[in-house]
Amino acid sequence: MQFKDKKVIILAPHTDDGELGCGATIAKILEEGAQVHYVALSTAEESVPEGFPKNRLEIEVREATKKLGIPEENLFVLQHQVRKLNYVRQEILESLIEIRNKVKPDMVFLPSSKDIHQDHITVTQEGIRAFKFSTILGYELIWNNLSFSTDCFIRVTKEQVDKKIEALACYETQDGKNYMDPDFIRSLAKIRGTQIGSDFAEAFELIRWII
Repeated sequence: MQFKDKKVIILAPHTDDGELGCGATIAKILEEGAQVHYVALSTAEESVPEGFPKNRLEIEVREATKKLGIPEENLFVLQHQVRKLNYVRQEILESLIEIRNKVKPDMVFLPSSKDIHQDHITVTQEGIRAFKFSTILGYELIWNNLSFSTDCFIRVTKEQVDKKIEALACYETQDGKNYMDPDFIRSLAKIRGTQIGSDFAEAFELIRWII
């Protein structure tokens, strides 16, 4: 698939989810000329570690998406309360529809439909409703997936994986979490690449494909 001039939206329930789920793919499609927009639904202020300002995750997502090459004007940061997104489903849907009408995306990346985190599955369900006329791929966050369908693979390079790792390094508030470990990031990309005879890849659940 050619990504040049394609309009792509990355839906992240929380800041960092988009980079974790498809950071190398974001780097790849930007290099190929895609217009990438990133939507974070929550800055998780209640979960910011002691010693950091409450808005630290918003600062970090701006730094991380800049590292990947997403223009600042293409970043949407919403302020819903962490772990309670399911309480404001309609508000989220209306926000996503507003963004849909503004961007008119060809493709949307969002958490897998098998993700068991309450915020993640809410964003996926409302995202499918909002973007049902776009191609939709579900990214994996394996610590939240009881199962995952590897329906689609996107080949990425070592340099694109490294760019994903550099972006995630912006999240000082998340330092020490095992899924932020560069070795884990590289290993998963290596595993997904091995499945398709490539050096590195990211895998996705195919939710909707429009040709």
